[in-house]
Amino acid sequence: MKVVKVGILGAGAWAKGAHLPGYKQDPRCKVVAVCDPQIHLAQEAARMFNIETVTDNHHAVIGREDIDVIDVCTTVKTHFELTMEALKEGKHVLCEKPVGHDFRQTLEARDLAQKKGLKTKVGFTFRYSPAMMYMKELIDTGYVGTPFIFNGYEQNSQWINPQTPLRQESELINADQSKLHVSSLEGYGAPIIDISRWLMGSDLSQVIGTMRNFVPERVVRETGTMMRMNIDDGDIYIGEYTSGALCSVQTSYVAVGNYPGLEARVYGSKGALICRLVEEFGTCETLKGAKPDAVEFKDIPIPQRLYPPGGSVRDPKNEYENESTPFYANLISSFINEILSKDSKTHGDFADAAWVQETINAVEKSFRERRWVSLPLGR
Repeated sequence: MKVVKVGILGAGAWAKGAHLPGYKQDPRCKVVAVCDPQIHLAQEAARMFNIETVTDNHHAVIGREDIDVIDVCTTVKTHFELTMEALKEGKHVLCEKPVGHDFRQTLEARDLAQKKGLKTKVGFTFRYSPAMMYMKELIDTGYVGTPFIFNGYEQNSQWINPQTPLRQESELINADQSKLHVSSLEGYGAPIIDISRWLMGSDLSQVIGTMRNFVPERVVRETGTMMRMNIDDGDIYIGEYTSGALCSVQTSYVAVGNYPGLEARVYGSKGALICRLVEEFGTCETLKGAKPDAVEFKDIPIPQRLYPPGGSVRDPKNEYENESTPFYANLISSFINEILSKDSKTHGDFADAAWVQETINAVEKSFRERRWVSLPLGR
């Protein structure tokens, strides 16, 4: 059996808490190199996960002929540059979201990957949760009938306290604070936006949305000081699908409740489903369903086959990012399956990421111009 060799770029909390544990659970792949400009972070990751090569030079990792996959888990501002370099070197790429702030960048990366016959994947963790995957199966086999309405919620109260250090890029720290800048919509909205299209099976035709800055001054991790940060820490949009269905989506940094608190609801002609990816009383995810003749929502058991080996609905959160461990294990397994398969079919890839980013760009445009915005946007 071919072992897929992986090089990791970025060795921060998310790499240690999600990416590296995911690779560790799949015997078909091996992380052979880890890179971070802060070399001590790479050294720590190498000790934790028994990685042979440690470096602060990403060119040395991307250029290795024996590496099949480059995993981009760095700061957002480097995602596009590193992704394009890896694709040009003929590597499959897993990139954390977003690939680029402008959806056209993601399309550029998608096109290059397709031209070179390479597979791509984006860190849309929540579509790989066992409960969400089963919800998708049920929708595809007719449980809800024709989907009418999607409601999505991203519940996150990590930064309702302004003293909690906010993770922000330097470009936002130095940005014009008289203008509201996108943060929650992109950083925390992307997963539920991805799920909305995946479950509904339709593109959006138009959106209208608004954003707010509810906590204007915060402690910023990069500076360690209280600063004016005019970012959207709460936003809502509604949309119309080309199928005729409707959606509403809410994301925020300041919605009280357990996190990561993602909830997806689909209502259709024959039934309704609610999936909650929120750890409550030791359970990390739940799926409930209702029918026209049985309108009270009842628990739907999640098949064990959808969990990675040894996984269960009561898996604990990882110590770094408070996310359930099966989610990223399933994402990695999906990507390795696609790489080893001769089939060109993929999902959660750069094409999906471009659609998500285009929706984010459209909602921001709607907010700026105070109007409905049609999709697709101009290329």
